[in-house]
Amino acid sequence: MTTPSASSEHPFAPISAWPVLITELVLLAGLLAVFRQAGALMLLVILVTLPGFFIVGPNMARVLVLFGKYKGTVRKQGFFWTNPFTLKHKLSLKVHNIASETIKVNDSRGNPIEIGAVVVWQVRDTAQALFDVEDYASYVDIQAETSVRAIASSHPYDEGGEEDVVSLRGDSTQVAHELQAMLAEQLERAGIEVLESRISHLAYAPEIAQAMLQRQQAEAIIAARAKIVEGAVSMVQHALDDLSERGVVELDGERRASMVSNLLVVLCGQENARPIITAG
Repeated sequence: MTTPSASSEHPFAPISAWPVLITELVLLAGLLAVFRQAGALMLLVILVTLPGFFIVGPNMARVLVLFGKYKGTVRKQGFFWTNPFTLKHKLSLKVHNIASETIKVNDSRGNPIEIGAVVVWQVRDTAQALFDVEDYASYVDIQAETSVRAIASSHPYDEGGEEDVVSLRGDSTQVAHELQAMLAEQLERAGIEVLESRISHLAYAPEIAQAMLQRQQAEAIIAARAKIVEGAVSMVQHALDDLSERGVVELDGERRASMVSNLLVVLCGQENARPIITAG
């Protein structure tokens, strides 16, 4: 099966409509004054040529097709005239944005998540947008949803304690760039340029949200405890070295171990320390 070649936009330069309109009105007025019977003929000519007039507004384009053949695209603003039998398809060159529906999909670890995205796009090639896909706006919607699904299933929701992992929650900028690159590739055949894409909604599915929240809280507590212990060990080591260098007290192995234990309890405990002073 051979793939049809992609269409390509090329400009078309129509003539200004004002000289044509003025000429037709002058001729009509002159003929009506001289030959009343010729006025009907001239009126018929005007009616036939009337469909040739068209207007191109700001950020709009007209794709011209004559007897099934693509003649070109008019992007220039103004009032123009061309062959009255030419079909003039109107396309918007304005920037569009779509917010995909929140969809449920499994991430790379199999966890069900909810995700949505916002895509900003613009028509780049009017010929491709009109001739190479059935409905380019609907095509963008469908490709945006499939791309969001593909990106979500190729990354985990979060790092989960792993290093060098691109996660949806922790690396949203990189994920957005991947989504934009994937969409740009998919929409190239439709002549659509992707200007921006970003994740607009990201959450665990309701059925596992509570369990995942407890896991995140546990991971945060463990990470915080590890940081506290690391700092406490460093402080104890510094205290012992300082006492030894200054000769404040001589500690044998047992008393040294006892001091280390007490200092770690004080530094790592959640409650305020209650020192006991030995007077004997």
